Amino acid sequence: MEEGKVVSICVSERKGEKKSPVSEANLEKDRGITGDAHAEGGLRQVSLLMRESVERMRREAGIEIKNGDFAENIVTEGIDLLKVRIGDAIEIKGASEGDERALLRITMIGKECKEPCRIYYQVGFCIMPREGVFCAVVRPGPVRTGDSVRVVRRKPGGTF
Repeated sequence: MEEGKVVSICVSERKGEKKSPVSEANLEKDRGITGDAHAEGGLRQVSLLMRESVERMRREAGIEIKNGDFAENIVTEGIDLLKVRIGDAIEIKGASEGDERALLRITMIGKECKEPCRIYYQVGFCIMPREGVFCAVVRPGPVRTGDSVRVVRRKPGGTF
């Protein structure tokens, strides 16, 4: 089973702006991250992006990119979000044995940006439309930087 970790959690009070890193946050069932502008339900409650994608873009574009610059909520490392499917889940666990916390169901892969972001204007492309993963909160709980994450494949019939 592929396992990685949470390297950053980012929130913002308003939509359309970069998010700022925080060390921990609370995931609310059917809403998103408490205090984040996107915590209003729907298909895009929580957004994820791989650190590996951010690093690749940083190298290719030669620009400084910080966590939250793409308005992503959670940056992961060690799991390949490019291979997930709609209906799969992301399980978040704490460091202690049995410390299961949250479960996110993948609802959308990529997005159309209403307005190009700062990075798009700088380099002519952005990775969120192709590599951003969006989720709904199925099981609420805290998420902290350093927590483990793993992909849980959806079984036939839609169960985990």
